Amino acid sequence: MKKTLTIMILCMAAAVAALAQQKPAESMPTVDQILDKYVAALGGKAAIEKITSTASKGTFDIAAFGATGSAEVWEKAPNKTALKLDIPGFGIVQEGFNGTVAWSQDPQSGLREKSGAELAATKLDADFYKPIRLKQLYPKIVFKSKGKVGDNDAYLLEATPAEGAAETWYFDAASGLLTRMDLERESPQGKTAVQVFSEDYKAVDGVKVAHTIRQVTSAFTIIIKLEEVKHNVPVDDAKFNKPASQ
Repeated sequence: MKKTLTIMILCMAAAVAALAQQKPAESMPTVDQILDKYVAALGGKAAIEKITSTASKGTFDIAAFGATGSAEVWEKAPNKTALKLDIPGFGIVQEGFNGTVAWSQDPQSGLREKSGAELAATKLDADFYKPIRLKQLYPKIVFKSKGKVGDNDAYLLEATPAEGAAETWYFDAASGLLTRMDLERESPQGKTAVQVFSEDYKAVDGVKVAHTIRQVTSAFTIIIKLEEVKHNVPVDDAKFNKPASQ
């Protein structure tokens, strides 16, 4: 009996010691807390809503093709966007969305209009106030896990839009900023998995803007570095319209 009692006491002692060494389970933030912290980290809803247009200039680099050149981006509320890349030795690559029609143009493929899943993705990406409208644009957003972006802890959310594939968003646990997105995009060549890294955030007129964007695919990586970002500048609506056919 004494031997049995001694064994029970030893087992109990071992169990108590093991419990003492266990750390309490980490409490994870809710989806709303993560999204609210993101908006606050950018500068707040009021500051974001004060901006109605953006004109940005910078450079791009596609190391796999040895291509570098200038980049220009224009955005206008509520949902207009245009991009222009000047690639030496190749020509001008452009794409735009005027709120209804999405298009792209380059020297190799010519001018084409986007439709279907490609058009739906463009509409999502073009929403000028997307950071403060995520729950409206993505009816289903769930907490996925805690992970890493580089050396930094991040909270992962899985977001599903009304139309299109689910996306995974990585929010920096410390700053609250969105630092990575894993998503799928359609193109004439088919579906492409893309990792989008947002880096080098800087405040412009009270709102933080990522000045380095890395888009990583299985075929190549394009890095866009913004050197100038101007808010609330006049932007002619014609810039977003599909060019006339040549």
